[in-house]
Amino acid sequence: MVIALLTDFGDYYPGVMKGVIRRISGAEVVDITHSVKPQNVLEGAFLLYNAYRFFPRDTVFVAVVDPGVGGRRKALAIKTENYWFVCPDNGIAYPSASGDGVVEVYRINEAVSELVGELSSTFHGRDIFAPAGALLKEGRLEERYFSPLTDAIVELDLFDLTISKSGVRAMVVHIDRFGNVVTNVRRELVERASPEGVIFNGLEIPLVERYEDVEVGEPLALIGSFNTLELSIREGDFASEFGVGFGPVSLRWIR
Repeated sequence: MVIALLTDFGDYYPGVMKGVIRRISGAEVVDITHSVKPQNVLEGAFLLYNAYRFFPRDTVFVAVVDPGVGGRRKALAIKTENYWFVCPDNGIAYPSASGDGVVEVYRINEAVSELVGELSSTFHGRDIFAPAGALLKEGRLEERYFSPLTDAIVELDLFDLTISKSGVRAMVVHIDRFGNVVTNVRRELVERASPEGVIFNGLEIPLVERYEDVEVGEPLALIGSFNTLELSIREGDFASEFGVGFGPVSLRWIR
């Protein structure tokens, strides 16, 4: 029995969430990451989408990147063919849940905070999402805590691109600790275009299969483990070297 956590909380906060979960459930708690860039729902959604299918059936995913905490946004529990997703209604779990097949959607009621003893306007990870995830893992889909939801939920498209014959306008959706710049340009698109490389901000970058295909310190583009196009420097930090951050990126094909 697994509950998997993904947040932008960094330190302290995930530990408290785990404590709440363990008070309610005997589930094993696994950290996907707590290093999502603060308030970056798109990055959180991308990482969750790439992680969920590697977990065992019936895993409960608690995904909290929540700029709207304490506001009007709903708290959701989404049942899919194989999993549960517990999250704010901001699209963070939409790509994963729709990918696995949504079965039912519930609104998490604030009554779940009674199991914690507090309801902060700034820490729903502790007071709403952690206890909700623990209840679901114990099979306690109780009316007091969960209400069926028929309203539409927020949708998020991870792979929203502008494609032309000469290239693509995409998004930087993740920058890992090595400085590799991960885009949302999928493998299939690159294979259809069949370029020899890409041009980024005037820099010509070869498209290769592995890091060792270029010299140490040289830039490269490849399809990484997310099955999307990444910009890297062999044994270097592409993001720092070229000042790349999250957001839109324009790439032209080299043919």
